[in-house]
Amino acid sequence: MDDSSVESIRIRRSDFYTSIGSRGCRDRPSSGWEDVTCVADRTPGSDQEILMRSRDVITLAAAGSLLLMSTALQAAGPPEPHEITIRRVSDPAHRFDGSSDGEGGIAGGCQPVVVAHTSSDFEPGQYVAQGGIIEGEILATSYELPAEAFPIRIDLVETLFATSSAAVETTTVWAAHVWEGLPTDGPPIFSVTSDGDLLPHLVMPPGTTGVNLQFLVDPGDPDQIWVADNGSQTVTVGIEIVQHNQPPGNQCLSAPSPQFNAFPCTDTDGLQVSNGNWIYVRDCGIFGCPAGWKRFSDLPVVCRPSGDWVQRLTWTPSFCDELGACCIGGTCSILDEATCADTGGIWQGEGTNCGEVDCSGTGPCCFASTGGCVQLVPGDCVLAGGVPGPAGESCDNYICFPEGACCLPDGSCIDGVSPEECAASNGVFQGDGTECSSTDCPEPLGASCFSNGFCLELTEEEAIQAGATWQGVGTTCEDLDGNGTPDVCESSGIPGDLNGDGSVNGSDLGLFLVGWGEPGPTDLNGNGTTNGEDLGLLLVNWTG
Repeated sequence: MDDSSVESIRIRRSDFYTSIGSRGCRDRPSSGWEDVTCVADRTPGSDQEILMRSRDVITLAAAGSLLLMSTALQAAGPPEPHEITIRRVSDPAHRFDGSSDGEGGIAGGCQPVVVAHTSSDFEPGQYVAQGGIIEGEILATSYELPAEAFPIRIDLVETLFATSSAAVETTTVWAAHVWEGLPTDGPPIFSVTSDGDLLPHLVMPPGTTGVNLQFLVDPGDPDQIWVADNGSQTVTVGIEIVQHNQPPGNQCLSAPSPQFNAFPCTDTDGLQVSNGNWIYVRDCGIFGCPAGWKRFSDLPVVCRPSGDWVQRLTWTPSFCDELGACCIGGTCSILDEATCADTGGIWQGEGTNCGEVDCSGTGPCCFASTGGCVQLVPGDCVLAGGVPGPAGESCDNYICFPEGACCLPDGSCIDGVSPEECAASNGVFQGDGTECSSTDCPEPLGASCFSNGFCLELTEEEAIQAGATWQGVGTTCEDLDGNGTPDVCESSGIPGDLNGDGSVNGSDLGLFLVGWGEPGPTDLNGNGTTNGEDLGLLLVNWTG
């Protein structure tokens, strides 16, 4: 697939398990081309039983926009994330139904609305490929929408995938799902799985690349994906990893290798909507994260991604007379007045659209001398000696100078720091007003070597319980020399060579200082603690 390919495919309803309405299929086909009887909403508000035969078609399109990335990668913590840099992106064309000059009513006269939790615009930038996701797991995002907009039509779901120095062309079997409400409310009302023919698999070339996987229903098809309000005014969309290109034998004990597989991405500017990002986690016991459907806010810090899923949804409301543009954080969304106010936005008036408003105007301006906030345009704020906040937000909903607890990589906690100070210490900010006394920081991770050479990144207690040798805080299971054994589990015979690369240098000194005052591999003389005596041994063997 080239970097601008858009492929439209006509899908027979009998090919896939799909349900357009809220009641779902009565009989799910296990294979073949048999007819399926479903209860479906062909138009909003009307239930009717239909027999979906080969002549009853739904047109879907899967589009890939190739993203070229640099080869520089960094480990970002469990579960196996890889930070990548996107250098170029080519976007495919999008097609939508209806025009903008209607009178309101069922979808046709309403403007499509784009919603996302990520700040990414799917353009070049930094992303994190979540390398720990395994087969059968689902990434999803939920959105609360105005009640009067329902039923809504699903137009487009976009999700960013990436490979990291892949040695081969990767093929990923994927599935798209749509839920009324939250994914915990019941089964999806719509599901479809790629088959490599009518709906292509996700195919990515060797190297470090990315694809904006786009799933849409042809707007000209009479059967659209309609989502009714189940009482929560919420819709959820998700993409499932059905089959990796080359999964390990036991995905619970060994993460899929980035050399042979593709992974979904999160952004890098922090987790903004922890309650709106979801993941379905397979049960891997003590070696896995909590199983089942989990919001990011439900996950422990060691399992929680550091950013939002790079996923966005385009939808069209049924009725739009009472909607208008809403400025939130310098961006524009189409909402009703009450929802706009609830999200801390500034409503621009009934019938306004994002093309005619400027959300880059005033925003909160914070003054360090008083801690106060005044609504100003960014330029005036700077000239007045203030610190400008996000355009489009109001002082009523903005915290000027947040301070709180910060969990550090070694498991310790410090109080009264800003998010920036916490990030500079490689910590995780726990929120404004939080205190260490009421914060449970996770135990630090380190490489744990098993007797057969296998390696997992565990806490010290987990390593003891599993019968492994813990290598200390911050150590990893990287195999930089490519010999099949993690470097930290190899013995170089040189005291102080903590990463096993055959040299004693700055990298080893960094690992040594992390273990200061603790037992473990940094205790070079074996007296039960890491101190100045051990530092002397390391410096004696310094190779540079």
